[in-house]
Amino acid sequence: MSDNPASIILLNGASSAGKSTLAMAIQTKMDAPFLRFSLDLLLFGGNVLPPRRDKTGPFSWAAMRPRLFEGYYECLAALAGAGNDLIVDQIIETSDQRDRLADVLAPFDVFYVGVHCPLPELERRERLRGDRAVGDARRDLAFVHGFGPYDAEVDSSLPADANAESVIAAWRMRRVPGNFSQTASGG
Repeated sequence: MSDNPASIILLNGASSAGKSTLAMAIQTKMDAPFLRFSLDLLLFGGNVLPPRRDKTGPFSWAAMRPRLFEGYYECLAALAGAGNDLIVDQIIETSDQRDRLADVLAPFDVFYVGVHCPLPELERRERLRGDRAVGDARRDLAFVHGFGPYDAEVDSSLPADANAESVIAAWRMRRVPGNFSQTASGG
């Protein structure tokens, strides 16, 4: 790991909340190079997963999901450990998941951002995307923001560029460690 811990801007919100769009806007406006990383890159962007051949066997989502998530978390830590600043978009689903991320990312400067979006807009975006199961956004919204507190929050029904400027301004004024790091073991 480098002498200066990497910075991670962690965007948390429901499916279709605009996290990826916001991440791209932040990356474009930052005056330092940040890598943009998301589990979606593995799930939808590169044919990484083998086809789900069965509902309960080794090719089922239930069998593959825990190892994929653990590997993804460790990958984030490895990228940051090599000195890369990251913008990560995530859907935090459980307190165990948040705690695991906090433990893995504990050595780094994590700035935790809540990406909010009204349900009607989430559902509209979900239908337009066509690559998500209808209902995922509603399900996510029921729990995704229960794992705070956040260091900053945005309403993604507003323009992404304005939200990016808001996040960057808050990030520049951040305190270290941020709220996310406070949940790491012993934090």
